[in-house]
Amino acid sequence: MATNSRLRVLVELAAAGSVRGAAARLFVTESSVSSSLSALSAEVGVPLVERIGRGVRLTPAGERYVAYAQRILNLHDEAVLAARGEADPEHGSVRIAAVTTAGELLIPALLASFRRKYPGVVLHVDVAPRGRVWPILTRHEADLVVAGRPPASVNDVRVCATSPNTLVVVGAPGTPGDLATVTWLLREPESGVRATCLALLGRLEITPPLMTLGSHGAVVAAAVAGLGVTMVSRQAVESELEAGTLIEIAVPGTPMDRPWNAVTQISPTAPTRLLVEHLLADTHLGWAPAD
Repeated sequence: MATNSRLRVLVELAAAGSVRGAAARLFVTESSVSSSLSALSAEVGVPLVERIGRGVRLTPAGERYVAYAQRILNLHDEAVLAARGEADPEHGSVRIAAVTTAGELLIPALLASFRRKYPGVVLHVDVAPRGRVWPILTRHEADLVVAGRPPASVNDVRVCATSPNTLVVVGAPGTPGDLATVTWLLREPESGVRATCLALLGRLEITPPLMTLGSHGAVVAAAVAGLGVTMVSRQAVESELEAGTLIEIAVPGTPMDRPWNAVTQISPTAPTRLLVEHLLADTHLGWAPAD
């Protein structure tokens, strides 16, 4: 039977691209890595790696197997955390992943409020673009995701709570009103807001100049500086709108209602349930039960 240690060797080899790199990541000898790979291939019954020059690479079978190996390891880690958390939820751990805007807008207040009440729970946070966040959940590397609506490809998850989020187009006072000629400031390629913005431009049948800046903070700062207009969460730029450094621009098809979702595995761990119960109980956080 394949052991976790052998599975981890294969996963690290895939990540590092070499036996030497895998050995360095695992703090073992290269011969130990080679021995584990040979044993694992023998157990599976087909070669998982092949020599190429002085190095090795995964075979097609190895490429397929390593994805399952990663899932097995993640599930094992999740099982350990679940068992420990079930025994003592208030001293367990919760792994949180959030898209960038939610990480800036919602997560800090949630963590601070939860930690005040449950200081013994260890919290791990990963903030990333939408394209990276959902795979984190499906690979069982996160217990709770805060993002927009889960894509259709994400199965066996549960939306536990929602929070209001309204997408609007904003720019600095005096921004030119011709939407086809003004520069549109875009988020990073994997951003859900970027995809929504590009879809809007398609529906409007316009091809304005585009500038990619790569983060929520960058596009907002660029809009305030007068570089162009951008689509953002109205809740995320309330202070700029109140101060008058940004104004909301009337664009057909906006504003858009795109609520935040708190999403867990179908059977969340006890500490994760504790976190969800807390975000629903603390009215200052602005969450409501999902329909």
